[in-house]
Amino acid sequence: MSRAVTVHPTARVRGRVRLPGDKSLSHRYALLGALARGTTAISGYASGADCASTLACLRQLGVEIENDREPDGRRTVRVHGPWPRGLTVPAAALDAGNSGSTMRMLAGILAAQSFTTVIDGDASLGRRPMRRVIEPLARMGARIQSHDGRPPLTITGTTSLAPIDHEPDVPSAQVKSAVLLAGLHARGVTRVREPIRTRDHTERALRAFGAAVTADDDWIALEGPQALVPLVLDVPGDISSAAFWMVAAAALPGSDVTIEHVGLNPTRTPVIDVLRRLGARIDVSVAGEHAHEPVGTLRIRHGDLAAVTIAPTEVPAIIDELPVLAALAALGGELSVSGAGELRVKESDRISALAAGLRALGADIDEQPDGFHVRGSRRLSGGRADACGDHRLAMAFSIAALGATAPSTIEDAGAADVSYPEFFGTLDSLRA
Repeated sequence: MSRAVTVHPTARVRGRVRLPGDKSLSHRYALLGALARGTTAISGYASGADCASTLACLRQLGVEIENDREPDGRRTVRVHGPWPRGLTVPAAALDAGNSGSTMRMLAGILAAQSFTTVIDGDASLGRRPMRRVIEPLARMGARIQSHDGRPPLTITGTTSLAPIDHEPDVPSAQVKSAVLLAGLHARGVTRVREPIRTRDHTERALRAFGAAVTADDDWIALEGPQALVPLVLDVPGDISSAAFWMVAAAALPGSDVTIEHVGLNPTRTPVIDVLRRLGARIDVSVAGEHAHEPVGTLRIRHGDLAAVTIAPTEVPAIIDELPVLAALAALGGELSVSGAGELRVKESDRISALAAGLRALGADIDEQPDGFHVRGSRRLSGGRADACGDHRLAMAFSIAALGATAPSTIEDAGAADVSYPEFFGTLDSLRA
């Protein structure tokens, strides 16, 4: 993961891209497949290390999982739900690696088991806050020990979980998902309130797997206990991965990139609206829907870059794309972001590391307590940017480097393997 990569400038990017499978969907489909009564086949399962961590944890819990390669190189995962015996006591602590998604969502499932499980991860994950998921699961009846609210988590579950009404302190699709997954096993109605909407992949996936989920005003609810049915699923491309190529095409004059078979869930597409405000020319074509998830094609071309302000209410829907949006602003636009303090507790302190990395490449950027301000007032000079072990920063710095006047070296560029192992190969293929 610690390898450095040198990125050379390019005049433009052109071509067609087929993305790795959506990371958020892959996690959820594997977890729900492990609860279903039969075998779930997941085509296009995400290739990154985070989603591999979810499969590894499920295997430790006694779930049989098969992996196959399709002729086009995509991956098919078959998850055999261990019905009727259920999950089994793992022989050792579960290892979630670098994946907060794995730890938080799996905690909701482990809360409903009749045994004690320890779930841990790497040093980066060990610094990430978990109280936001511990508190609601404890209210439901699970006993969870932690290191001052951080991993490892020792979860003693119960088969008699109580339903709750819960409103997360910080908008979080992962916390919502953990509560709903626990609610599948509780006796009664579990509800989560979302004044600010987060990605709704879990609700859509639950419905696809046969669960009854309702949404009313700001509330999402389900009544437990409910059983799930197995599915044959096709995972579309990850729009968070698409954002890197959208930014590259938007930033460099003469660029034209088409992204095929990408997920277009409306809780994930606000990044398209922000890119259009920044000046990108984007055509969206919805081809259909699979498992309640819209899928289609994006075409992105360069446009005159503009100044944009991101309000705090917009942040939850684009939290993962903020680093690469900052890279776009550094290449000629201007972007002011506030209300994004959550970036400080991601795989790195993404505000400080983002500001330091872009500044090292020659950008004009101010770090703020809960955000940043980037002005594309000068051409990037190139330099050495440290991704600090953070996959999104490794890729964002690489995209910014395309528009510099000299080559740039990205330290810790191997972190991209967490979500997008094919990233640098695709980058080279788009040079025109």
